[in-house]
Amino acid sequence: MLRLIGGVIAGIVGWVVVLSAIDIAMRHGWHEYAAVEKAMTFTLPMMIARLSESAVSSLVGGYLAGLVNKGGWAPLLAGTLLLLLFVPEHYRLLHQFPLWYHATFLLSLPVLSWMGGRCVRA
Repeated sequence: MLRLIGGVIAGIVGWVVVLSAIDIAMRHGWHEYAAVEKAMTFTLPMMIARLSESAVSSLVGGYLAGLVNKGGWAPLLAGTLLLLLFVPEHYRLLHQFPLWYHATFLLSLPVLSWMGGRCVRA
């Protein structure tokens, strides 16, 4: 049980750390992105970049969760917990982004976390 809890925590912390690092790099390296980030008026390439940073973060977070939990349920649980945490925020932002963006982001959290955890077994 401790490995499961530790894996979920490792997955979520890993997701946050990787996402934050990529986001900082994007803001410093892509001035147009930094200019619109607070207003959240992203162009299509910017939305795709944001989804990509989340995808990489989910894969890494899932991998870390799988390492701690020895390939158990922690990656899927970490991704599902992230999904549950982000649903209210994306509901609040529903009018600001296209539906495909919300669906892609939210559904990718548990799926890509699980996939990242599966890499531990390979």
